[in-house]
Amino acid sequence: MILVVLTGGIGAGKSAVSARLAARGAVIIDADGIVRELQVPGAPLLDELAAHFGAGIIRPDGSLDRAGLAAIAFKDDEATAALNRIVHPAVKAEIRRRIDARRETDDVVVLDTPLLTVAQQLDYDGMVVVDTPIEIAVQRLVAQRGMSPEDALNRINQQISREERVALADFVVDNGGDLASLDRQLDELWEWIRAKA
Repeated sequence: MILVVLTGGIGAGKSAVSARLAARGAVIIDADGIVRELQVPGAPLLDELAAHFGAGIIRPDGSLDRAGLAAIAFKDDEATAALNRIVHPAVKAEIRRRIDARRETDDVVVLDTPLLTVAQQLDYDGMVVVDTPIEIAVQRLVAQRGMSPEDALNRINQQISREERVALADFVVDNGGDLASLDRQLDELWEWIRAKA
C-alpha cells in the first residue's frame, strides 16, 4: 500500500483533486465523508454534539443542521476546540480502521482530510497540499456552499495558514488556475505517487 495524505484549506478544491486521483485508480478515504457517516440520525456522535451544542442543531427529521452547528462551533476558539474534542477521536479511529483494511494491498490509498492532526499519527508516504489563494477559496465557498463571505473567511481563519500548510507538503498542487492546469499537475502528481511503489 502507498498511503498519501491529501490536504488543503476549506475551498481549496481538494474534492477536484481527489476525484482525479480516484479516476486514476486511487482508493479514497474521505475524512469529511466519514464525519457525515458518523453524524447520521441516531448515531452516538450526533447525540453527543446535541448534548454539548444544544438540541437546536438537530432538524425536525433528526438530521444534523450543519450550518447551524458551524455557526455555533466556529464562532470562537473554545467552541471549535469542543467540537474537535467530540468529533476527532471517532473519525480518527474509523480512518485508521479503513487504512488497516488496505494495508496488505498494492493500492494507492489517499486520505483526503482538511485536518493535519489526523495525519500526524499515521505512517504515510507523502503529503500533498492543494493550495489556493484565499480570495478564490472565499469565492468558491460563497458560490458552491452558499456561505456568506464573512462566514467563509471565519472558517478559513479557523484553520492553519496557507504558508504553514505548504511548508509541510511533499508535493503542492496549485488549484488557483483553470482545469487544464490542474490536470497537468495531476499527471505529475500521479507519476510522483506511483514512483513510491
